[in-house]
Amino acid sequence: MPTITEEVRRAPRRDAAANREALLAAASATLNEHPDAGLEAIASAAGLSRRAVYGHFAGRDELIAALVASGATRLNDIAATLDHPHTPTAIALLGARLWHAVEHVQLLAAMAVREPHVDQVAAALAPVRERVGELVARGIDEGALRGDMYPQTLARLIERAAIAVLLEASVTRIDDAEGHRLVMLSVLGTAGLGWREAGDLIDTAPELAYRPEAPADHDETPADHEEASA
Repeated sequence: MPTITEEVRRAPRRDAAANREALLAAASATLNEHPDAGLEAIASAAGLSRRAVYGHFAGRDELIAALVASGATRLNDIAATLDHPHTPTAIALLGARLWHAVEHVQLLAAMAVREPHVDQVAAALAPVRERVGELVARGIDEGALRGDMYPQTLARLIERAAIAVLLEASVTRIDDAEGHRLVMLSVLGTAGLGWREAGDLIDTAPELAYRPEAPADHDETPADHEEASA
């Protein structure tokens, strides 16, 4: 059983870890609303001083780099563990999973067009792009997706279709169930399915059904489980 002295020593570490997580959460929320927000605004949102930020990060760029790494890890984990033998269903499912990680996608999309984070975001999301490319190539070979353009071009368009819906949702504030369906309709339409065909697939494939608990089930990483059990 820990002694009082050991507990006192551990307390600052717990406080430091909590402050770091608070800064990351505040930065994510603040930068999603205002991509050019400075450290003062982020620190204020976290309930901390600007000086406290420098106890964890050398500056704004390093804080954003930590956010990019965290968000990309979550999205890459989603892409790596997702598959379905019917390729259009797999692509729709990937879009739906990304919808449930909407805050990470919005942040990464915002940072992807701002220096000095452009190359960093592109490199961090390489596994997601690779997985989309694999699914598209497979679907074209099977004749399940449109074959009138290069696979890599179609993969990029599908990715952008999903991100466009996610960014639009941040403006229009559509509800979770509607966004879940809309992002699947968008990626399937881009992939070459007609709107009726895409709608029928979403309505009949049980894997694509909206479940309110889906974000908790599919956004967790092994680290989340370790933290919960600690």
